[in-house]
Formats: sequence, C-alpha cells, structure tokens
Amino acid sequence: MGMTCDQLPKIRNNDAGIRVLESIHGPITEGRVVKIVRKSETAQEFVAYRLVTKG
Repeated sequence: MGMTCDQLPKIRNNDAGIRVLESIHGPITEGRVVKIVRKSETAQEFVAYRLVTKG
C-alpha cells in the first residue's frame, strides 16, 4: 500500500524541527520528504514521514 507525496502530512520549512535537521544535515528544500522518529512509551519508536512545504 503506497502513498503519493500529496497524501503525506506536511511540515513547513520554517518549522523548528526542520531548522534543527538543517543544522545537522544542511539545507532541506521544499518538496523533500523527511523521516521523523520519536521515542514512544508503548511502541518504543514512532516513525512518521512529512512533506516539506514552503513556510
């Protein structure tokens, strides 16, 4: 079961999380898909994908 980029949740390129990623990995451009991994008490890890949009 696949998704198109249009179906992904969005994150703006001026979001604080994107700014942190840019400080580590360099510029993150509009249209890029980023993988976000968060710690979870119930599932150990929660993985989400976001499409970077203009902020």
